[in-house]
Amino acid sequence: MWMEPGIGVKRWLTLFAACTMIGALGFLHFTWTGPLHFVATRWILYLNNLTSPEVMPLYGVGIGVMALALAGAFTAIVMLNRSLLRGTGTAPETAVGLLYERRTLSRGAKVVAVGGGTGLSNLLSGLKVHTRNITAVVTVADDGGSSGRLRQSLDMVAPGDLTDCYAALSDSPVLARLLLHRFGRGEGLEGHTFGNLLLATLSEERGGLGTAMQDIHDVLRVRGAVFPATTQPTTLVAQLDDGREIRGESQFASLVGTSRIRRVQLDPPGVPALPQVIEAIRDAELIVLGPGSLYTSIIPVLLVPEVSQAIRDSAAPVLYVASLMTEPGETSGLSLEGHVHAVVGHLGRMPDWVLMNGDPIAPEVRDRYRAEGAEVLTLDGASRDLRARVRFAPLLQAGTARHDPAALASAVVGLTSRQR
Repeated sequence: MWMEPGIGVKRWLTLFAACTMIGALGFLHFTWTGPLHFVATRWILYLNNLTSPEVMPLYGVGIGVMALALAGAFTAIVMLNRSLLRGTGTAPETAVGLLYERRTLSRGAKVVAVGGGTGLSNLLSGLKVHTRNITAVVTVADDGGSSGRLRQSLDMVAPGDLTDCYAALSDSPVLARLLLHRFGRGEGLEGHTFGNLLLATLSEERGGLGTAMQDIHDVLRVRGAVFPATTQPTTLVAQLDDGREIRGESQFASLVGTSRIRRVQLDPPGVPALPQVIEAIRDAELIVLGPGSLYTSIIPVLLVPEVSQAIRDSAAPVLYVASLMTEPGETSGLSLEGHVHAVVGHLGRMPDWVLMNGDPIAPEVRDRYRAEGAEVLTLDGASRDLRARVRFAPLLQAGTARHDPAALASAVVGLTSRQR
């Protein structure tokens, strides 16, 4: 595997061999023309005595000696590298795999993924095997569960969706598992995840998540980067068709069977974005919205003014990953076109592509979700403009109505490759 293209080893081995040969020629010139001429003569005569011209040409002995010398030199390099790797705690057998992976992934597409919840973390877990140039911009407006309790206690942004994304992009399987561990007992600990408590600790110790970002990425060995949409605590507010107003993301599920959401906004509205987020959007080759809950995962990120402005100004194509099903309460009865119009209404830019699942959902799965008030999103009634933007791919995780991380990432990378 050391000889695989792009790993950056063959060029140095070639240079080493060339320099060794040139050095040998220089040494031969020195000994033959200098004060060690008698040594060179005796050495040549000694080698000639090892065989006869009938068995092997005299120059063949020299070729054999050179081959042995090069083999010895390469062996020395290999053993030196093994010693150095073992001294740093890296298994020599895995070093080549890590080197190849990082070299290859560092040339991957620059993707900015926007959203939150399990949808975004699933996408990230699939994308990280294709590229290291991933930036996740995550909603932090959650006010329920562990995130809500930490927000209220520490006046910080909601860490829950950030934790899921850090776990998805972590290079350490052990850390990823620990981040998602939820305490089932213990006064004050029950219901919290270890990842949420870790982010709360770093935020408290560094005076806010904004200044703790580099520490978080280093500690968690994140492949790419994960940033909150804003580091200022904010509340999601929904305006309904019947004129009512609902405050708090956790209250949106209570809309089942009542009025639809007309628009959402943040309170306070003009929250700032991190400079790293804006820079990533400017450098992006593809901006992915979702998958995830429309009004509670994707749109809250777009409500940060600097983020939405940067996406509108970006030359990169915008891809909206359509949900597989509607969500009871939040998007009940909303068509695919309604989802896209909601994105456009809050972002101010039409997605260049809309990625939809092309696999049929099993009837028993449809019935199970229908019993909970969810329906499959289809192109029924969609306009010609929307249909022209739709791209289909097999995205379904078998036996569920969820996106398969590997299939979703492959579809996204495929679109990016064609764009590049």
